[in-house]
Amino acid sequence: MTEKRRRWIVNVVLILAVVAFVGFSLFPLLGDAFKAEQSGGEPTPSSAQATPTAKQEELKAQAKGYELVLQREPDNQTALRGLVEARLQLQDIKGVVEPLEKLAKLNPDQTRYGVLLAQAKQYAGDREGAAESYRTILTAKPGDMIALQGLVGLLIEQKRPEAAVGLLQDTLKTANETNQVKPGSVDVPSVQLLLGQVYAEQKRYDEAITIYDEAIKSSSKDFRPVLAKALVFKQQGKDEAAKPLFNSAISLAPAEYKDQINQLASGKPPTPPTTAPTTAPSQVPASPPADQPSPAAP
Repeated sequence: MTEKRRRWIVNVVLILAVVAFVGFSLFPLLGDAFKAEQSGGEPTPSSAQATPTAKQEELKAQAKGYELVLQREPDNQTALRGLVEARLQLQDIKGVVEPLEKLAKLNPDQTRYGVLLAQAKQYAGDREGAAESYRTILTAKPGDMIALQGLVGLLIEQKRPEAAVGLLQDTLKTANETNQVKPGSVDVPSVQLLLGQVYAEQKRYDEAITIYDEAIKSSSKDFRPVLAKALVFKQQGKDEAAKPLFNSAISLAPAEYKDQINQLASGKPPTPPTTAPTTAPSQVPASPPADQPSPAAP
């Protein structure tokens, strides 16, 4: 099995085990804009490059309208969200930072804006600013899985795996205390899964297996750590050890994920699940709520 293939298989468990079951979206609109920018402007159906000139002009006019509203009402959140939306569709990643900063300050309890801000800063090249945004969220909500995953990914990107491990270990060490103050603040199994992913990425397989075993022991009906352990064994070429774990994961998993696990067990690329996470707290609304007016044209 090639190194690229092995890395891909390990990453799949993060998608299945963290994203789908922690229940957060990957910000489709923001992600599309980032991908288009990173691809060097290669046209895609959802990119601004593929948008007719008239549509681009319409988006620019919308953005200008929101800017005029914000000159009169700097804290108008409908206008701020609309400006973010318009600039994203125009792939103006740097341009979304300022309105997202404002939205994050106006909505300190809604971490979606802080995460979007961190992502925008990261893709704009401001890694320190991105890390600061993630840490601001985690100071208030130590167990926020979206922010944890984002900061871990940023640290790995910066080739700082030990910092990522330390962050997750510290989160686990303080989890009981944090959950006593506010029950459910830290989802321990999900943090363990993320830590195991980091270990596996660094080929620290024994440590990955240990943390997955801890998760299996504490959450015996959770298929995620069982699947993760199976994938690590498969990554090491230990197919016989992986086989019963895949079978166990299939028996524990909800119906919509059984086919994907079977495909992973056979070494085939999994098809997307038929159902998506039911919550999408991090996506900027595509348009203002019906009871709130759009900005008037200049």
